[in-house]
Amino acid sequence: MFVAQVALCCPPVADDDASPQRYRCDSCGNLTRFDVTSTRRTKAFHHYTVGGELDIEEEQVLDEVIEDVACRWCGTSASVRPVSD
Repeated sequence: MFVAQVALCCPPVADDDASPQRYRCDSCGNLTRFDVTSTRRTKAFHHYTVGGELDIEEEQVLDEVIEDVACRWCGTSASVRPVSD
């Protein structure tokens, strides 16, 4: 299990099985379209074929920081809030 550090508007992610955070724009009411800027630190198994082609397997997110969430409809990030289930 890992805990992701999440900045700004988003609560920490508990583990790999957690549902992605949902958002709402208080400015226009958007619930479906957002541009999310994030930084991730991951661990992955890199499997190269004899021909040199890379296949990335077993990727695990060790840390994730959500830097910005902007509404795709009206363009603001100031009015975007996480939605509680």
